[in-house]
Parts: sequence; C-alpha cells; structure tokens
Amino acid sequence: MWTALLIFFAILFVIVTRLFIIVEFREEVIQERLGKYKKTLSPGFHFMIPFVDRAAYRQEMREQVIDVPSQTCITKDNIEVAVDGLIYIKVMDAYRASYGISDYIAAAVNLAQTTMRSEIGKITLDDTFSERDMMNENIVEEIDKAADPWGIKVMRYEIKNISPSNDIVDTMEKQMEAEREKRAEITNSEGYREARINESKGEQQSQILISEAQRQRRINEAKGRAKEIELVATATANGIRRVSRAIEKPGGDIAVKTKLVEQYIDQFGKIIKSTNVSVLPTETANLKTFFEGVGTLKRHTQNSNTSSTTNPQGQTS
Repeated sequence: MWTALLIFFAILFVIVTRLFIIVEFREEVIQERLGKYKKTLSPGFHFMIPFVDRAAYRQEMREQVIDVPSQTCITKDNIEVAVDGLIYIKVMDAYRASYGISDYIAAAVNLAQTTMRSEIGKITLDDTFSERDMMNENIVEEIDKAADPWGIKVMRYEIKNISPSNDIVDTMEKQMEAEREKRAEITNSEGYREARINESKGEQQSQILISEAQRQRRINEAKGRAKEIELVATATANGIRRVSRAIEKPGGDIAVKTKLVEQYIDQFGKIIKSTNVSVLPTETANLKTFFEGVGTLKRHTQNSNTSSTTNPQGQTS
C-alpha cells in the first residue's frame, strides 16, 4: 500500500511540475510540443501539457560579460604579444539563439580571438598601444556581422592586456632611453641654434641702428652745410647789391677804387712784413707818386661829399 501511495505522489509531482512553468523576468523560454517549436514564453506563469510540451531552452536576455582567454598574436613587425579581453553580448532573439547555433557564447569567444589575431597582424607593436579603440571597434563590427544569424548583439569589446615578452620589454626600454637621449640632443642643438640666430639678429639690428644713426648724422651735416652756404650766399648777394647801389650814386665809382687801393696797400704791407724781399717791383719804386695820387683821389671824394651836403640847404633857404 505504501508503495502504491509513493508511486501516486511521484506521478502527481511530475504531472504538476510539467503542467505549469514560471518564466523569470530576465529570461525567455522556448516551448516545444512533440519535439517541434511551439512558441517563445515571455516572463510570467504558463500552463503546459505534460509529456507533450517541454521547456527546451532558457535564454538569458540580460547583457552578458564573457572573458576572452589570453592568446599569442604576432604583430606586423613579427613580434609576439599575449592579448586577452572582454566581450559584451546580448540575446536579441531567443528563437535564433536556440536554433541558429548550438553554443553562441563559445562561438562569440572563438570569433573574437580570431578577429583579434587578424587585427593585431595589421599593425606594429608601437601602434597596438595607441590603436586600442580602433581595434575594439573593428572586432565589434566583425563579430556583430557574423553573429546576426545567431540572434545575438555584440555590444562592445574591450582589450584588457597587451603583454610583449620580457626580451621585447627590455628592447623597448632601451629604445625609449635612446629616444629620450636623442630628443635631449635635438633640444640642446635647437637651443644652441636659436641662441646663435638671436645673436646674429641682435648684431644685425645693432649694425642697422648704427648705419641709420650715421646716415642721419650725414644728412644733418649736409643740411647744416647747405644752410651755411645759403646764408653765405645770401650775405654775399646782399653785399654785392649794396656795393652796386653805392657805385650807382655820385662819386661811388671813385670811392670803390679808393677802397680797393687801400686794401691793396694793406695786403702789400703784410706781404712785405712776412717775407724777406730784396728786389721790389718797379711799381714799388713809384710809391710816392702812387700815394700822392691816392691822396688827390681822397680829397676829391671829400669835396664831392661836402658839396652834396651843402646843396640841399641852399635850395631850402
């Protein structure tokens, strides 16, 4: 009796558990009837026919983070590096994720690894550290294109580590040290060159200023000489005009001749004093006659001046 009762409860439990199913909010369930797809069960409470219907697949509908194991890749410059990463995927269609591929997670991981090897082989070691974003975008694009029939969406891919071998790390450190020394030498040479350029520019500017000052000085001196010549010429012209007006007056001609004679006598006396002359010209022997003639001219000039001053008075009286 107890055995029959136990069998009854076991059958009842199986029937009850197969009679309904609870689908959680984060998943979708694929229902099959007699081995064929029936429908996709959304979150909630659903009834099923025991031994006819069954929950064939349960698909996680939240975004999933999958670790991509580390693998060895060869760069464009034939250097081995170990690369690993993370891939973020989400099931968009539970039907295709169930019937389109047997294991979409393993497929996505393997596809990410092969795509990563391909992308690493296109660039050099130096670029692998600076082109991470580009590689991530290319991997997402390639995986997403291949995973579309599987009903999943690749949200993003992130490279975690790019690890060269120890020998490569030592070589890179030496290269970086050499680059730093090279940049230091270039900086020093550029500084020296700039200093020389600045010195030459300063010297050139100094020469320009000196030449400008000399040019201005010559211009000022030329202007001064021109002004001096102009003043001398003006004074000479005024003197000549005055002399010409004096000559035009009565007795002016005689006065001019008298003045010339006086100057001649004065200069001749200076010459005699400054030189030792033992032989004199013939005109010098007649100096007495010469001075008498000069005296006559002088008296005649005085008489002419006296008569010109008394004439106007007699007319007024």
